[in-house]
Amino acid sequence: MRLFPVFPFLISVLLAISAWAQPAPGPGEPPRHVSPEVAADRRVTFRLFAPKASEVVLTGEFLTADQKLTKDAAGLWSVTVGPVSPETYHYHFTVDGTRVHDAGNPNLKIGSTPGTIMNILEVRGAEPFFYDGRDVPHGEIRTNWYHSKSLGTLRRVSVYVPPGYDRNPSARYPVLYLLHGANLDETAWIRFGKANLILDNLIAEGKALPFIVVMPLGYAVPPNGPQTRNTDEFSRDLRGDLMPYIEGQYRTKPGRENRGLFGLSMGAGQSLVIGLGHQEIFSHVGSFSSGSLIGADLPKVYANLIADPAKTNASLSIFWVGCGTEDPRIEATRAFDRFLTERGVRHVYGETSGDHTFIVWRKFLHQAAPLLFRGGAPR
Repeated sequence: MRLFPVFPFLISVLLAISAWAQPAPGPGEPPRHVSPEVAADRRVTFRLFAPKASEVVLTGEFLTADQKLTKDAAGLWSVTVGPVSPETYHYHFTVDGTRVHDAGNPNLKIGSTPGTIMNILEVRGAEPFFYDGRDVPHGEIRTNWYHSKSLGTLRRVSVYVPPGYDRNPSARYPVLYLLHGANLDETAWIRFGKANLILDNLIAEGKALPFIVVMPLGYAVPPNGPQTRNTDEFSRDLRGDLMPYIEGQYRTKPGRENRGLFGLSMGAGQSLVIGLGHQEIFSHVGSFSSGSLIGADLPKVYANLIADPAKTNASLSIFWVGCGTEDPRIEATRAFDRFLTERGVRHVYGETSGDHTFIVWRKFLHQAAPLLFRGGAPR
């Protein structure tokens, strides 16, 4: 006798009983609600219990303009938006002028400053994301501590080692130093950029070579303090303390041809200053959405690049520059692209739809990683 078709029915009955048995909210307690709630048509409903609020506004990367929520008799505010394109987004509420997160959503974007806390919304589509975890060999994320003599402090760094790193103790790997942006930290490229999963997938597909990724804390001074000295101080730590530590702890390939420095936003500016300023150390340099290009006197700032373009082109195996088309930095980035092109400096230029977000930076890493450490000119 076949009994298993009964099981789904029993489970549904038990779930219904469980829901019925839940106690009703007491006086002053918030009504039970789900937020965010993603429907099958990818419309998303957001809810927030704020009975004493006069106004609640939703801000999100999936919106072209902020959306006001409406309040019901119980004090529950809600709004439905969309359909929303499949992607991973950040959002927050503003309640009577004060920024708050969605208390119904435990998935948070956090960083080095509390004012940037936001919720995470994932809207799935029919196809997997290129940054999804897949059934492929995976690398490892390792957390290391090192003493920075230049800064006089103990510092933490996240390190990605590619699949098979421990199984082949004779293999050595190139190293990409990958920098985060303002208000973030050394874990951002993993938690929000999905760098490890992007690389796992590309390596499994044969599109990228395996390499080590070092993700340091980009702040050499407190993130809520004056930043005028930050890049110089960070450069001293990177070159004098972190790199010797990494090369002593990990099986790295020696030589500048096996080192790259890429970054986003603040980290992009650091990459341009440090990477281009120390081509004796780095042969791969990448800038994702750098604000340092806005208003820059390009012929003066980048005089070393254009003085001898042939020498620059021989020195830089990959020089990658990009920005999202909705980012306020896009025109300055386009001007930098034209500046380099007109002066014969070889580079790879990338644009994609999007603002100053990880939606853009994940795509850029996915596009740039296959080019790295292959030798020769950019393809």
